[in-house]
Amino acid sequence: MITIQKQHNLIIVAVIGEFTLSDYKIFEDQVVYQSTFQGKVNVLVDLRDMLDYTVDVAWEDLKFMHEHGNDFNRIAVVTDDQLQTWSVWISNLFTDADVLVFNDYDKAAEWAATNDDQVSTE
Repeated sequence: MITIQKQHNLIIVAVIGEFTLSDYKIFEDQVVYQSTFQGKVNVLVDLRDMLDYTVDVAWEDLKFMHEHGNDFNRIAVVTDDQLQTWSVWISNLFTDADVLVFNDYDKAAEWAATNDDQVSTE
């Protein structure tokens, strides 16, 4: 199951229990919609309460990132699980977005909500 919230330029996704293909399709629709009307999206994905995911989710993630990887600006993933971290880095191969893995939700949210034009170069 997933929950999705929008806050300004940020899509916040929390996965609870099993992550299914129908859940992933909801996420895809949100990203495509927002990127179509507002440009590149920032995403915060909280996987701390994810228990499992179906194999078709992993395959769909790779396909989606290959087709829509340029629709993302920043992707922050919150997890303590090493296997999930490796999965994130594999998906990262198919996107130009900045992708970081965090174990602290607040730091992830702060980083993900920042646009590149808001980052100071000092």
